[in-house]
Amino acid sequence: MATESREGSLEAPTRHPLGQNDPGFYDAAALFDELERVYDICHGCRRCVSLCKAFPTLFDLVDESTTFEVDGVDKADYWKVVDQCYLCDLCYLTKCPYVPPHEWNVDFPHLMLRAKAIGYKQGRAKLRDKLVTSTDRIGSLASIPIVVNVVNAANSNEHTRALLESSLGIAAEARLPKYDSKTLSKRTSSHKPAEVEIQSTDKTRGKVAIFATCYGEYNEPLLGEDLLAVFEHNGIPTMVVKNTVCCGMPKLELGDLDAVERLKNHNIPLLARLVNEGWDIISPVPSCTLQFKQELPLMFPEDAAVSKVQAAFFDPFEYLALRNKAGLLKTEFKNRIGKISYHVACHQRVQRIGMKTRDILALIPDTEIDTIERCSGHDGTYAIKQEFHKASMKICKPVVNRVQKAEPDAYASDCPMAGHHISAGLNDGSSTQHPISLLRQAYGI
Repeated sequence: MATESREGSLEAPTRHPLGQNDPGFYDAAALFDELERVYDICHGCRRCVSLCKAFPTLFDLVDESTTFEVDGVDKADYWKVVDQCYLCDLCYLTKCPYVPPHEWNVDFPHLMLRAKAIGYKQGRAKLRDKLVTSTDRIGSLASIPIVVNVVNAANSNEHTRALLESSLGIAAEARLPKYDSKTLSKRTSSHKPAEVEIQSTDKTRGKVAIFATCYGEYNEPLLGEDLLAVFEHNGIPTMVVKNTVCCGMPKLELGDLDAVERLKNHNIPLLARLVNEGWDIISPVPSCTLQFKQELPLMFPEDAAVSKVQAAFFDPFEYLALRNKAGLLKTEFKNRIGKISYHVACHQRVQRIGMKTRDILALIPDTEIDTIERCSGHDGTYAIKQEFHKASMKICKPVVNRVQKAEPDAYASDCPMAGHHISAGLNDGSSTQHPISLLRQAYGI
């Protein structure tokens, strides 16, 4: 008996392995056949039009074609859609009714990732894109004590920024992250985990290792210090993992999957060893957490060490919420934080953990939280590229409007780069705060 095609699916989305080692993954002709199939489904649906610039680009191409259908779009223009996708994953998670297990099997982000990987092999990546995704290399050089002041000054100088734009295509108007010569590794070199009785729960083992991330190591090491302070205040022995490299998310978004594998081969043995020793793992940046919880397991589904790390990796506030559920979180707060506009980072939403940050901040007395579930449009590198910067600011505008309307005492995002992008959109001299920093302030530690 034939099965009728369903209009949509009410089942929980599932994800297939990426399959980068499968025969045919890098077959360009097969890719374009799949792009045409999925673009046609998207054209007939259009639910994702407001999420980012990828879908309006696709729909404009269709509407301006001779047939008003996908078959009228020049296949060379398919890349225009790919270039606009920054893999936020929200179309897959929140909008698309045709994700697996639906028979149409639409995984738009991972199709874009496959296209980016093929494009990278074909030499489509610019020198700028290779440079800005080499976050470890840039961070280690830019944070050298003598160099750091020069780099930070150059990044805020209109003349050098104009030169960067004309030579590399880095938008002169985009805010670039500052670098800190006192990296997180330096700040915590003498730190030893607190010697306290370890209290485990059914899902947490009670001692935590922080994967610093490139951003947490070189740009805002205070985030790592705040994590250490908050977790140890709650009786959790905590340390910073030494000798790690980039998680690989920037290279993943570039399509350089070989680089992702090299970085994985460095980090996973270090982290798996810690898991074997009883440590849970967190990171201060949602994208880096997602890399270990979702992307690496989908790339290497048969790697037992990757699966082991995946099972032990947590979002910081997810971890604190689990501890609170077990009655192990301290809720005696010395300070109020007031009214907070809280932006929920896309790559935290994709983890499907719920709004744990909001839930923990809500424990602080007299706290009012305005939750903003919309992409900031930053994506780590998308917002700093000359050809995409204006689009990124347009995507961020609804978030900025919400913050302005709320008139909060502070605004925050779990993604520090998203937070700074919101600050750029506000352009009123204010600055974002990270939720873990707000929590530390509330504890008064």
